[in-house]
Amino acid sequence: MAICTSPTCGKETDSALKCPVCLKDGIESVFCDQTCFRASWGTHKFVHKPEDGKTPYNPFPSYNFTGELRPAYPLSARRPIPKHIKLPDHAQKGRPIAEIKYDRIGKITILSAKEIEKIRKVGRIGREVLDAVAAHVRPGITTDELDAIVHKETVKRNAYPSPLNYYNFPKSFCTSINEVVCHGIPDQTVLKDGDIINLDVSLYYLGFHADLNETYYVGDKAKSDPDLVRLVETTRECLDKAIEQVKPGLLFRDLGAVIEEHATKNNCSVVRTYCGHGVNQLFHCQPNIPHYAKNKAVGVAKPGMVFTIEPMINLGTHKDTVWPDNWTAVTQDGKCSAQFEHMLLVTEDGVEVLSARLENSPGGPVPRI
Repeated sequence: MAICTSPTCGKETDSALKCPVCLKDGIESVFCDQTCFRASWGTHKFVHKPEDGKTPYNPFPSYNFTGELRPAYPLSARRPIPKHIKLPDHAQKGRPIAEIKYDRIGKITILSAKEIEKIRKVGRIGREVLDAVAAHVRPGITTDELDAIVHKETVKRNAYPSPLNYYNFPKSFCTSINEVVCHGIPDQTVLKDGDIINLDVSLYYLGFHADLNETYYVGDKAKSDPDLVRLVETTRECLDKAIEQVKPGLLFRDLGAVIEEHATKNNCSVVRTYCGHGVNQLFHCQPNIPHYAKNKAVGVAKPGMVFTIEPMINLGTHKDTVWPDNWTAVTQDGKCSAQFEHMLLVTEDGVEVLSARLENSPGGPVPRI
């Protein structure tokens, strides 16, 4: 038995139907039937080599990119999940049904003591996986190789990589380089000395999701660039300052003002398109946490709530656009962007950072130049 390659299926099958192009390229793939094959063609074709055989290649040659980064295809084949691992509801068909239903209610979940113990453990595992992949960030490694590490480290801990097949996302985590704001797809891109990269790890274990990310300097050249250091350290500080505000009674709309004030003081801008969110049994849910001032977020922090704060801060304009892959968000002016994210539990008298860094965690603050 094999797993159907279609991201909208993911079921076990004994079918012998294989993609003819994959067979020619030596790529493993199998489909339940013609329906699965046709339904997945729009995304599956990106694992194929180009007709001229040259790889990597840019699948969107006519697109007007805003910066220097280009996608480097083909994508590697979807990585398998061991049978014993518990799956979130989007794993097979791509749609998070429970999340969609719950979003209509608009209620913010308050976890019980037993549930808090579970999500606390899941947050620690998320940190372990992020640290494991961050230790491999260096010039010369590809983002697909980093994805392989995340996948291996996640399933080794009997967890499922939450991004995999979430609304058909093709990889196990997100890698956002330089002008990429968020949701970059791991591919054949080779990291260079002087890049910055955000590693966004999410996983599902014990019925709960973890979600955390950090931005890392690639090589010494990045750490010696005053603008990059200003951007990355400002973003790190924006998150820290926001976390300091979290306690029972906090109005969620007030966090954005704290973040935007610090970003503006450092001549940076705050992305408005994406926000922090609740995270628990659902990957994304209420409350929404905008990172900019004068927002209209609703809700008050109460003990037992778990949510993320994850500011995306840019060197230039706050405006973003999305590549034709329908995932990769980039700055409109091509200037660099950075992001940091923590999972936060509201306690009776303050906040607990469920995804806190450890003493030996890779990365960390760099002195401003």
